[in-house]
Amino acid sequence: MFAILKKEINSFFASPIGYLVIGLFLVLNGLFLWLFKGDFNILESGFAELTPFFLLAPWILVFLVPAVTMRSFSDEKKQGTLELLVTKPLSHLEIVLGKYMGALVLIIFALLPTLLYILALDNLKMPANDLDYGSIMGSYLGLFFLVAAYTAIGLFASTLSDNQIVAFLSAVFLCFFFYFGFEGLSNLSAWPLETLGMEAHYNSISRGVLDTRDLLFFVSISVFFIALTQFNIQKK
Repeated sequence: MFAILKKEINSFFASPIGYLVIGLFLVLNGLFLWLFKGDFNILESGFAELTPFFLLAPWILVFLVPAVTMRSFSDEKKQGTLELLVTKPLSHLEIVLGKYMGALVLIIFALLPTLLYILALDNLKMPANDLDYGSIMGSYLGLFFLVAAYTAIGLFASTLSDNQIVAFLSAVFLCFFFYFGFEGLSNLSAWPLETLGMEAHYNSISRGVLDTRDLLFFVSISVFFIALTQFNIQKK
């Protein structure tokens, strides 16, 4: 598994993909949070808090995580190396987990520089005000679990086709549906379906209160799609 993980990370940074994903994520966040006027602009809000970032990040990651995972298995299938990969002395689960961890590590690398936002806010806040570090750390934890679920979904989507564009669009649709789709369906029906979506659980963790139900929800989503990915690899 660790050989696959190392191979994935090396392949990401041996091509422009890894740098492009990290750069694009940071640039988009920087523009919306510090330059563009609007609801996400921290300077215009007048409050020293990172709430706009944690509201914006899930929507940007809906596109960036699929951009990372779209090539995981679709590229292997297109080049005909998937059959060679599964003949290695590795189980199908180890192959899937290696690719999953490789993509997850890259996204975490993209998130790490955003910790500088905390330092920036600490310098911008009024002396009498204190940052709510508990809420900030809770929000980062929620973002990590959200990214873990997005990555599992994107990895599964990459097994559906040998076309990277199809894999990307499938992953974007699935990530969007599991994040916001149930909230939208709940608004159209009398059933409280929002608890089935990731947005409600992400917002719950972001408040700084760790509920095992929220954590188990994200773990279940990740495990479910990793299992589906393994099933698709075995079937092919």
